[in-house]
Amino acid sequence: MAVWKRKWLLLLPALGLLAAAALALRPEGRPAAAPLPNRAPLILDAGHGGEDGGAVSVTGAPESGINLAIVCKLDAILGFYGRPAVLLRQEDVSLHDSDAQTLRQKKTSDLHNRAELVEKIDGGILVSIHQNSYPEPRYHGAQVFYAPTQGSPELGQYLQAALREGLDPENGREAKQIPDTVYLMNHVTCPAVLVECGFLTNPAEEALLRSDIYQRRLAAVLAWGLLTGPS
Repeated sequence: MAVWKRKWLLLLPALGLLAAAALALRPEGRPAAAPLPNRAPLILDAGHGGEDGGAVSVTGAPESGINLAIVCKLDAILGFYGRPAVLLRQEDVSLHDSDAQTLRQKKTSDLHNRAELVEKIDGGILVSIHQNSYPEPRYHGAQVFYAPTQGSPELGQYLQAALREGLDPENGREAKQIPDTVYLMNHVTCPAVLVECGFLTNPAEEALLRSDIYQRRLAAVLAWGLLTGPS
C-alpha cells in the first residue's frame, strides 16, 4: 500500500472523532469565540524532550514522548483541514544550546530557545502540550492554562470547553491563568495556552494517555477547537 494511502487510513478515525466533537460541542455549551486572527500561524510545542523527560507516569513512561505523540497527531489533523502548524520539535530532543552542560543548564537553554522560536513567528498562536502529575493518584482531567497575553484567556476557555464537551463531560476543571513560574508561557507575546492533557499519576487516565486511540481523540477535539474557535 502506498505511503499516502496508509496516512489517510490512519487519519480516518481521528477525522470521524473530529466530526463527532463538532456535534457534541453544542452552541450553548461553549464560550464565544475570541477575537483572534482567523488564519494565524499555529505553533505546536511538545513539552520537554531529550534528557528532560518531564513527569514520569505510574508505568514509567516519560511525559515527553506522550506530548510528542499528541502533537504529531494534532498536526496531521490540522494539516488535513488546511491549517499546517509549526512544530517546535518533531523528535525526542531538547532544544538547548550546544554549550549547555548540566541538565539544569540544558532545561534553561531549551526554554529560552523555545520562547525565541515562538517570538520569531509573526502573529502566531502557541499551543503547548503537557501532562500533569500529583502525589495523590485520585486526581484526573485535562486542564488548560493561558498566558497573560491578549487573546489567551478566550482561547483557553474555548479549548477547555471543547475538552469537556467533546472528550470528558464529567471534567469540571476550568481554564486558568498560568503561574508566573512557567517560563515559556510568560516570555512570549502572542496568544498562548498550555494544555495539561491529564494526570500520569492516575492509573486509569495514564492508560488512556498512553493509548493511540485516546491520543487521536484528544488531538481531534483540540483540532476542532482550534479550527472552529478563536484561531
